[in-house]
Amino acid sequence: MVGLRGVGKTVLLDRMRDDAEGAGIQTLRVEAPESRSLPAMLAPQLRQALLRLSRTAAAHDLAKRALRGLAGFAKALKITYNDIEVGLDFDPEPGLADNGDLEHDLQALLEVAGNAAKAAGTALVLFLDELQYVQEDQLAALITGLHRTAQKRLPVTLVGAGLPQLRGRMGQAKSYAERLFDFPEVGPLDDTSARLAIEKPMAALGVAITDAALTRIVADTRGYPYFLQEWGKHVWDVATASPIAIQDVVQASTEAIAALDESFFRVRFDRLTPAEKRYVRAMAAIGPGPHRSGDVAEELGRKVTALGPVRSSLITKGMVWSPNHGDTAFTVPLFDEFMRRIMPGDDWRVS
Repeated sequence: MVGLRGVGKTVLLDRMRDDAEGAGIQTLRVEAPESRSLPAMLAPQLRQALLRLSRTAAAHDLAKRALRGLAGFAKALKITYNDIEVGLDFDPEPGLADNGDLEHDLQALLEVAGNAAKAAGTALVLFLDELQYVQEDQLAALITGLHRTAQKRLPVTLVGAGLPQLRGRMGQAKSYAERLFDFPEVGPLDDTSARLAIEKPMAALGVAITDAALTRIVADTRGYPYFLQEWGKHVWDVATASPIAIQDVVQASTEAIAALDESFFRVRFDRLTPAEKRYVRAMAAIGPGPHRSGDVAEELGRKVTALGPVRSSLITKGMVWSPNHGDTAFTVPLFDEFMRRIMPGDDWRVS
């Protein structure tokens, strides 16, 4: 069971899922929005996986039983989580995942689904993106269910992707989560890998790029995978001849930043309240971070305790995270530069 965090996580998650499906593994792909419950997200995907398993002779009966368990699961929890919408192909089996208690029922449901996958000679892998948005009690239920399948040696596992606070949230949900999962970080590429990410695809198409141009791209993107993709796209569109030169990168950087400002960064900015915007603007005034909470408060001329609810709200929204106690950092690289562009001057200091 693996947890991923950092920039580039969604791309990696999708690639891992494609590889798993290519190997004949049953997968569930879910992106956790802030407004939906975990049962509502899992139920339709699990139904599809179980229907596929039911077509395998060796797993037919066990998959049908799991589908009956899913029917009971959805029916029992419909009252609590009224966003559950899943086709009920079978009548519920009394006593199977139908107590109405999420932790108990999800544990039972994953166990019967794991038995079906085992009989089919395959595995069931849950790919959950934006896992940090799952509510703590629902996250605890998922961890408990996966712990149970691990104890039973059933082929059910989770590949979850989320923002940096994910490790802490899972530890709060269940204290043994950090022993149960691995948490590799997907962060910036080293200099060699970042240069190769730009240079190799171009070389495959017979196009060269100067060393100075590569150096500028790596510096502008800080080596983050998504930004390397954006700069690579814009450089390719701007350049008219090979080798691509630093002048091409300078022009492309302007276009890439403008594109990010209008989409990638702006979407995040628009979710913030005025108080939250002032808080992250104060962080940006100090620099890229991480920053001590006291330093941010001093920048705003406020007490740390008074700003606690704002900081907590920003963490919940996934805008910032706490790498260490009392520290605050942006979850999105280069966001400090965006904040200085979109809120220039000092007017933001006036509340």
